[in-house]
Amino acid sequence: MSLNYLTDKVNLKVAGRVATLEMNRPEALNAMDVEMIRGMVCRLKEISKSDDIDILVITGKGRAFSSGGDIKTMLSNMNGSDFFLIMDSISELIITLYSMPKLTISAISGAAAGLGFSLALAADYIIADQSSKLAMNFIGIGLIPDGGAHFFLEKRLGETKAKQIIWDGKMMSAEEALKLGLIQEVAEGSIEEVLHMRTLDWLSRPIQAMIKTKKILAEKNRPQLLKILELEKFGQQKMRETKDHKEGIQAFIEKRKPVFIGK
Repeated sequence: MSLNYLTDKVNLKVAGRVATLEMNRPEALNAMDVEMIRGMVCRLKEISKSDDIDILVITGKGRAFSSGGDIKTMLSNMNGSDFFLIMDSISELIITLYSMPKLTISAISGAAAGLGFSLALAADYIIADQSSKLAMNFIGIGLIPDGGAHFFLEKRLGETKAKQIIWDGKMMSAEEALKLGLIQEVAEGSIEEVLHMRTLDWLSRPIQAMIKTKKILAEKNRPQLLKILELEKFGQQKMRETKDHKEGIQAFIEKRKPVFIGK
């Protein structure tokens, strides 16, 4: 199966049993628009069906893993049906990545923020370089996390710490994220070299047994993740109607600190 080709906003390369899916909007810090999200879903489904691939690496081109959802889409006058279509595409991306019968690694360089961080958390293993910054920063514009972040944070941290991370919305260093248990490894030196060593290690193991364990746990957790994604979709729509969200967006545009009123 040949998967070595280039799409507009998603690059896919295959080397032996390892596929690399690269978000390709470096000029926008790999902000995720609808075309990118749907392109990633398409590629993930193709990889899932390939018997020749055992490991998937997700990364971003340029200076960031992903800065999150595309702010231009957020600022457009989306009607309700447009919004729900986008949220459904996000849900499909996350559930496809989480459930796919391959071992998956998020390789983070630069920023992984908002939806970009949610995407990273959907992988089995996260490696971040020492200079990377991670943030679940939806709260800054009066929104709640989406992309299954409530599910992934609660699984990794427990409910109390998950709420704290969401409510604070602070930018974290790779070392801070490692201490919390949000990521598995901080690359000392070249992230490419650390990633290469990690994939070589996995490929030297009985990897089908590792994938089977993943599938069993994913099958067990899938109903809960689907439920969370649905709750996030409707919750996010409610938050988009609040005065605080409108203030958060306006403050973002004007590059000032927002003044929230709890409405």
